[in-house]
Order: sequence, then C-alpha cells, then structure tokens
Amino acid sequence: MTVKVAVIYYSATGSVHALAQAVAEGAASAGVEVRLRQVAELAPDSTIDQNPLWRRHADATAEIARASVEDLAWADAFAFGTPTRFGTPAAQLKQFIDQAGGLWQEGKLADKPVTAFTSAFNRHGGNEATILSLSNVFYHWGSLIVPPGFTDPVVSASGGNPYGTSFVTGPAGDGPDAATLEAARYQGRRLAQITIRLMEAGRVSEGTAPRNGAARASQTA
Repeated sequence: MTVKVAVIYYSATGSVHALAQAVAEGAASAGVEVRLRQVAELAPDSTIDQNPLWRRHADATAEIARASVEDLAWADAFAFGTPTRFGTPAAQLKQFIDQAGGLWQEGKLADKPVTAFTSAFNRHGGNEATILSLSNVFYHWGSLIVPPGFTDPVVSASGGNPYGTSFVTGPAGDGPDAATLEAARYQGRRLAQITIRLMEAGRVSEGTAPRNGAARASQTA
C-alpha cells in the first residue's frame, strides 16, 4: 500500500516555501510518497518587481511544479501552506482551492486527512486566524483535520501554535529558524503517520467484513 501526500502552498518571499519543504521532508520520513507543489502566481510582474525579496524568490522557485486539481485527486492526504493576508489565506491559494468544486461535488475530498501551516509579518499578524479560515474549507470538504496540537515538545519549542506550524518573518525577512522547521517536519510526519493508520485500518476492515451476501446468508441460516 502506497500512501500519497500532497504538500500544496503559496509563498511570496520564501518563508512558507521553507516550511513546505520541511513538511514534505517530515512526511517523506514516514515512508509515504510526497508531491511538493506551489500554486500559480496571480500578481503581475510589475508588483513583484517592487519587492526585491518577492522577485528573488519567484525567480529561484520557477522550476517547482505548479499545483493542479489532479494533485488533490491523487493524494490520500493534504498539507496546505500560505502566508497570512489580513488573517485569511493568500488569494493565490484561495484561487487554487476554488477550482476543487468538481472533486468536492463527487465526494473525492471527503475523509482525507489535512493539515495547514502559515507565516505572517508580525507576531499578532493573523497566523492562527489564517489556519482557522482554511479549516472552514476543510469542514465543507468533509476532510479530517490533523493539527499538530501539543503532541510533541517541538510544538512548544517553535512558539506553541497547536493549530499548525507558523512563523513570524519580521522586518528582516529572515526565513524560519531551526526550531520552526523541526516543528514543520513533525507536522508533516504526523499527517503521514495518521494517514497510514487510517488507511491500514480501512484495509483491515474491508478484508474482514462479510460481504452483503454472506451477511444475509448468516442471518437466514
């Protein structure tokens, strides 16, 4: 049984990109197949060029595969990452999510584990609100939300966000520190491990449950 995890994210200046890589590493360490995908940029070049950090990151990550709805259909579990925009996900990630209506209507997003991570400029810049906002999507999908909680010391060591790994970039624009990256790896590993457990339990249940015909026969014997 191959378990598949899609790490789908948007990053403007690189902090969420670093978190996404760490989440993917953590998931892969649990023995699952991982797709790391960034969603398409919506901002025009003229806007990106006004921020040197944004332009540098856009150029440095141009070769990373773009996310598609097929990645959602492929995956057994998802991890979504986004910078916070006024306490909500970035428009780029939201635009991608809005394309998933067909899969949602077909029930192909239900019962799949999902987790989220984020980054903000200020300590009270909306990290928790952004993850909670994404959770509204997951409720509609019928997904199984897998937060890190306080299930490992690395969560507290990185700032103590039980909703999902988060980072405060600050004016210097520095990337996530070692403790935050370790928390992101843990979050990805936890998502993968729980997905494996759920899928193995489902396989055992399907293998041992009597078929409808056998059940009817035992009832009438």
